[in-house]
Amino acid sequence: MEVSPIHTRYSYGKLYFFLLIFVAGQVSGQRDSTHINLKPEHIVAPVGLTLASFAVQGKISKQLNRHITSEYAGFHTHVDDYLWAAPAALTFTLSASGVKGKHKLGEQIILFLISNAMAGGAAQIIKWTARYPRPNGEEYDSFPSGHTTFAFVNATMLHEEYGHHSPWYPIGGYAAATTVGGMRLLNNRHWLADVLMGAAIGIGTTKGVYLVYPWAKNKLGK
Repeated sequence: MEVSPIHTRYSYGKLYFFLLIFVAGQVSGQRDSTHINLKPEHIVAPVGLTLASFAVQGKISKQLNRHITSEYAGFHTHVDDYLWAAPAALTFTLSASGVKGKHKLGEQIILFLISNAMAGGAAQIIKWTARYPRPNGEEYDSFPSGHTTFAFVNATMLHEEYGHHSPWYPIGGYAAATTVGGMRLLNNRHWLADVLMGAAIGIGTTKGVYLVYPWAKNKLGK
């Protein structure tokens, strides 16, 4: 019996959701000197975005896509191909300029590479497995949005490193990431559900990396 693309996409989105909850439970169980300190605010955004992705997939995403393609027919931009990296560029610029973040520049680069690799890997595995068609019908790798995933990875990194300096840093970073998601919709490259799941993966993975990093650093140091 053939499984519908919507059901497949829902199944793998649900798998990511329960994996996120499982990892959160494992992290919260750490109580030694590893400095892992999971708080509710660490999982609210990724869990909420994942649930929102489930809620809007199918009919709601298709209705929004029809409205966008009708109102913004012919819209096309490549800004989203570059804007996803803007929050990370700002993070490194601030660090190189002497503005003290949570970590030094070398560690920021390591965290950037690990977070982007893990989030990108998770998104790509779901893409390969779900094989959901893009709204323009060109390819079968729509769910989730890779651009949005990377944009929210880097926005979350900016938040983690410099959110304590000023709320304008995370506001600017998340505004840029949200703009990337919006442009993916306007370019007719993704459904709303794809963008929401990409944001969930980006935020959840990066927060997880930042929580686990002190433990990993401690283990490697020993």
